[in-house]
Amino acid sequence: MDTVETFYTVSLCDYPGLPEQERQRAEARYARVMERQLGGAEQVALALECVLGLEETPPEEITEEAKAVFARWTKASSAAAQAGMQGLGDGESSFFEVRFS
Repeated sequence: MDTVETFYTVSLCDYPGLPEQERQRAEARYARVMERQLGGAEQVALALECVLGLEETPPEEITEEAKAVFARWTKASSAAAQAGMQGLGDGESSFFEVRFS
């Protein structure tokens, strides 16, 4: 039996009243798009590590490589959020949170 290593988790936050099954589908859609955009689960985790590291990095110390990773993350996250919210209706204040497993 194959085992799949989980690098990160996706949670749909602030969407009250959404049935658990729909929440799980939305989170799975989000994860699929992130992985497709960034090159797989491990690449999502590496990008997440970089993005989180930028929060504590002084602006003058941010490398061009880190800026490029952040730009790719932002683009992927936007596309993933659109896919994740597809068919759910008004989730104006909801968002997807990605964190390490």
